[in-house]
Amino acid sequence: MRTKTLKKNKINVVTLGCSKNVYDSEVLMGQLRANNKEVVHEEEGNVVVINTCGFIANAKEESVNTILEYVQKKEDGIVDKVFVTGCLSERYKPDLQKEIPNVDQYFGTTELPALLKALGADYKHELIGERLTTTPKNYAYLKIAEGCDRPCSFCAIPLMRGGHKSTPIENLVIEAEKLAASGIKELILIAQDLTYYGLDLYKERALAKLLRELVKVEGIEWIRLHYAFPTGFPEDVLDVMNEEPKVCNYIDIPLQHISTKLLKSMRRGTTYEKTNALLKTFREKVPQMTIRTTLIVGYPGETQEDFELLRDWVKEMRFERLGCFTYSHEENTHAYNLEDDVPEEVKMERANEIMALQSQISWELNQQKIGQEFRIVVDRKEGNYFVGRTEFDSPDVDNEVLIDATTHYLKTGEFTWVKITEAEDFDLYAEPIVKQ
Repeated sequence: MRTKTLKKNKINVVTLGCSKNVYDSEVLMGQLRANNKEVVHEEEGNVVVINTCGFIANAKEESVNTILEYVQKKEDGIVDKVFVTGCLSERYKPDLQKEIPNVDQYFGTTELPALLKALGADYKHELIGERLTTTPKNYAYLKIAEGCDRPCSFCAIPLMRGGHKSTPIENLVIEAEKLAASGIKELILIAQDLTYYGLDLYKERALAKLLRELVKVEGIEWIRLHYAFPTGFPEDVLDVMNEEPKVCNYIDIPLQHISTKLLKSMRRGTTYEKTNALLKTFREKVPQMTIRTTLIVGYPGETQEDFELLRDWVKEMRFERLGCFTYSHEENTHAYNLEDDVPEEVKMERANEIMALQSQISWELNQQKIGQEFRIVVDRKEGNYFVGRTEFDSPDVDNEVLIDATTHYLKTGEFTWVKITEAEDFDLYAEPIVKQ
């Protein structure tokens, strides 16, 4: 009698999109590991879980192409099963089921227990903060809330992630302690909207309170804030930044535009005057703060005058870090009812003009750093360089500090002091120093 040999599945989790998706993949992998499943991240495996992004056109296209690639591998017998989860699947499940039926199952953003069941695992409620981190060993993302209550006209996130739901402070402290115990030294706080944190649980904005608890965690040396919404920003956070050395003098605050007319159409709840007043408060209260922002050009109704106002404002504000995106016309958003009336080539020209301007600003600001000393963390070794960051830089999006690895030896994941010797628009070159 022939017996069928039971092959042990190896589950490969593929992550697309933003840091929130990275976090979700890590939680999924932690659950699978707790169920004694063999799990890898973006390596070879016979069962594939694709965590998709559905935010804007480019991201959706990448997600669809990745699904098609693994469906082809399934047809070729290279993989046995393909599961799809995440934002694209949440937003377009019926369409995907129809267009790409060869996927074994589609899951939305809130269906982790069902996804685990399909993978032969049980959802373990007791695993607070248990996850398999996929980032370098020295930093990790800490998602402090899910979803968003903001009504921004261009954004599909509430469709995919639901309303804002804060994670209790005590759970986040437990998670931070576990990360610190595993060697993590930097926490990057993420949410769709950090500004709103705590309103649902504590009836007040509690980001400052959370920070004061997180700084007590032994082993954590840097805490960084990502994705703070400008409207209703809790200014007590700036006091914590000044008082607590562990809280980086850094904030990522997507401002999107400066034209009051467009901000109103975007439903951002702010104006030209209010935005500038907030930035003035930032600069006055925390003079050494680095501000990262993102802008959208080509939004419906953006005139040449609106764009020139934005461009002149970028010149005046001299943001340390800035990204610029072209508007993406997303169905089921409020702005989808407006005419997408700025031609694609004009959108691209405007984005390129802003980024060229920012590149010059960044170069000028970096020249001022030559001769200065900074404490950096070493993220990795690449070619002949150790690559590190100052507290004013987030991984993957900001400046990097390069140290010649042919003449100096540094340990990855460790902090060290350096002196800047040269500077380009987005890279700094440095020599290690011994700090007295």
